Amino acid sequence: MARIVMKFGGTSVGDLARIKNVAKKVKAEVDRGNQVAVTVSAMSGVTNQLVAYCTEANPLHDAREYDAIVATGEQVTSGLLAICLQELGIEARSWQGWQIPIISDDAHGKARIVEIKGEDLIKRMEKGQVPVVAGFQGIGPDNRITTLGRGGSDTTAVALAAALKADRCDIYTDVDGVYTTDPRIVKTAKKLDKITYEEMLEMASLGAKVLQTRSVEMAMKHRVRVQVLSSFSDAPGTLVCDEEEIVEQELVSGIAYSRDEAKITLVGVSDQPGVAAGIFGPLSDANINVDMIVQNVSQDGKTTDMTFTVGKADLDRATSVIKDKLKIPFKALNTDKNVVKVSVIGIGMRSHAGVAQKMFSTLAEKGINIQVISTSEIKVSVLIAEEYTELALRALHTAYELDAA
Repeated sequence: MARIVMKFGGTSVGDLARIKNVAKKVKAEVDRGNQVAVTVSAMSGVTNQLVAYCTEANPLHDAREYDAIVATGEQVTSGLLAICLQELGIEARSWQGWQIPIISDDAHGKARIVEIKGEDLIKRMEKGQVPVVAGFQGIGPDNRITTLGRGGSDTTAVALAAALKADRCDIYTDVDGVYTTDPRIVKTAKKLDKITYEEMLEMASLGAKVLQTRSVEMAMKHRVRVQVLSSFSDAPGTLVCDEEEIVEQELVSGIAYSRDEAKITLVGVSDQPGVAAGIFGPLSDANINVDMIVQNVSQDGKTTDMTFTVGKADLDRATSVIKDKLKIPFKALNTDKNVVKVSVIGIGMRSHAGVAQKMFSTLAEKGINIQVISTSEIKVSVLIAEEYTELALRALHTAYELDAA
């Protein structure tokens, strides 16, 4: 007998017919003799509608009331799924975050889980009951409902799996696993049987939308084995697990891309100590995350050009901060929204040389200019013109021998 947490996203519970389909999947797991807990998102589109209501009522609404409103989407889904499971003869009960409780901090709208007290749920599961837990929500130190930010139901599921000492957390979505790259762009992309936490974390943070970044961080921290599956088929999924579980590690596991990038270049900045701090300090104070950075020193050694990337949504705010708050003089400010970050990811890079060189030469052969480069132990990222996204992905996918046979 295994203990499993099953999580179903918004598209999986988009209407009553789909909720009934989810109930059948849960029953199948129970019929195999497993102890099961379920986490659900709001029905597709519901959270957006609730957010719109809040904004329409008052654009500067109270964040505590916002949480009380948007958390109701998951409350409805969990209750409906419990009813559908009862209809199939399964003893089920819905649980809201505050009832378990899922204890969070008080950062309303983007709270973080502090602790889940899972003892009561474990006792009920051992007696054959299926808890259906509302994802995306908790209770803060002020005893008010909190929400965990977009994608928070994935985080709820993984945190619940850790608290319940589950053998696995199965996350059901509208795709049937993790692919070597976006199969909508590269038709030869293949589904991975297994991927390490570190690789999945890089892929999630670099643009792959399969799993939410915070949920992967939590899975890695608590060593929760996560399986990505489709709600709409019985195809095998992808297991996110420890490196030790993967017998033969590929050099490169996948290629991710992110269109959510904008490039900023400050031309003619003085080349002296404290300049970087003077530029990035005010941006940090404005909660603007800076990603890739490159510095080019002029021939005379007196000035430098500083190029860096921010999220597209932060570009206008970033330029405003630079113009209004920067005490560092510069000659010109250039921006570019038409860029994309392409990343090659693989834990095998730790022990093999030449991965970056292959990336650079492949792009050069296709006439694609690299604007910025950043690296980590298991990834190489480059910034290129957005128009070359599909060409770059296909060329790199073939170069690293990732194409499906």
